[in-house]
Amino acid sequence: MASSLSGICSSMLNNSDSELQKQQRKKKRMVSNRESARRSRMRKQNYLDDLTAQLLKLKKENNQMIPAIHFTTQNYMNVETENSILRAQIAELTHRLEYLNDIVSLVNDAGSDCFGVNKEQYYSAAQSRDGFISNSWSWDYLSINQQQSIMAPAGDM
Repeated sequence: MASSLSGICSSMLNNSDSELQKQQRKKKRMVSNRESARRSRMRKQNYLDDLTAQLLKLKKENNQMIPAIHFTTQNYMNVETENSILRAQIAELTHRLEYLNDIVSLVNDAGSDCFGVNKEQYYSAAQSRDGFISNSWSWDYLSINQQQSIMAPAGDM
């Protein structure tokens, strides 16, 4: 009996030791879990702080870019307006050039008796008008390039 009593006591001690160990492990696990949760909350807070700082930085950059975008847009509109004006001027000048080429062609086709005025009569009339028709614009000037038409510069039209 004594041995069975000692076996029961030792079994109770072993059970109590194992219960004590279980409680210690449970307590240690709870402390570890609390510490892990605290670290997780800190990481989450740091992440939120970083995102907030990044948001403020991006808002600041955005506010700095808005005036530059407005300025660039205004310059673009001004250039587009100027290009439209220049395109209209090109069209007008091209039309005038075609008209002048037609006149030069008529003059070249008429030969030396242009509009009923012969070359010698034109020279004497131009010299006697006292500069009304400059000699630099004489018949020779008009007939130098009889075979060459006035050409528009190459470009987008």
